[in-house]
Amino acid sequence: MSQPMTHTSSQTSLPDVKLDMSSVESGYASAAQSEYSPASSVTLPQITLTRAHVEHLNKQLEPLHPMDILRFCKIMFPNLYQSTAFGLTGLVTMDMLSKIQTENPESRPVELIFLDTLYHFKETYDLIDRVKERYPNVPVHIFKPDGVETAEQLEETYGQELWNVAEEMYDWLVKVEPLQRAYEELKVAAVLNGRRRSQGSARGSIPIIELDDERGVVKINPMAAWTFSQVKQYIDENNVPYNVLLDQGYKSVGDWHSTSPVNEGEDERAGRWKGRTKTECGLHNKKSRYAQFLAEMDDKQKLEDLNAASAALEKVAQPTA
Repeated sequence: MSQPMTHTSSQTSLPDVKLDMSSVESGYASAAQSEYSPASSVTLPQITLTRAHVEHLNKQLEPLHPMDILRFCKIMFPNLYQSTAFGLTGLVTMDMLSKIQTENPESRPVELIFLDTLYHFKETYDLIDRVKERYPNVPVHIFKPDGVETAEQLEETYGQELWNVAEEMYDWLVKVEPLQRAYEELKVAAVLNGRRRSQGSARGSIPIIELDDERGVVKINPMAAWTFSQVKQYIDENNVPYNVLLDQGYKSVGDWHSTSPVNEGEDERAGRWKGRTKTECGLHNKKSRYAQFLAEMDDKQKLEDLNAASAALEKVAQPTA
């Protein structure tokens, strides 16, 4: 499957959203560049969000239909994108956005970001092709693990079955790092994702709007209040393309090695990492232990470099005999 466009790096910092860092929440998201994205020389509008402001917005948005939440977000947040693994909720969001786009065809469309872990089901890749056919005017931007194009290349570098041997390192390589790279390259301001409260666990109490204090990005859960039944009903009534694995007992689809069908009455995400305590892949968790390790190593290297530079300066400053 070919990538639709080339991703180019930009040295500009993340745009337009300033956060009050006192007691805000954390997470990850992604974004992309196209003909609609602002050039590096363009100054985007600046939006300052405090915790109180976000709480107020959540109260106002809570009773609204997801379509109205999405309309608000398109107006409110510059450089808005949708991060998706092409699950049912993301597909509903995508279809609603396509309908909203017809209301104002000249507006910038909300583009899609897909993190290709290299271990998705064939059915997922087939779905992406069908999505491109159904929504030809919505670019799909694909980010893979840094420096590799295939699962074989990843395994040659890091070893076999990394998801079992070093789970957090795997999450970092295939999801968290590509997402961070997307932020840095593509100047993401706000991102839509497909989390819902009915999915349970840590998602059970998510608000509609969250702040990612680490990266200065607004995270939006437009379908937070919807149930699986509501999502599936929308898919059926609007003939939205979906992953055929859902007709084979799956409800939530991720990597093939950590996804299985669910039994009648089981939670929607019971088929993800079955038999483990894990419920998230790292994108919506606070910084992982592996990420903390990398940060500590970076700090250690900076300290060593500083000490070496200081020693060199002292040596130069010493008077010669």
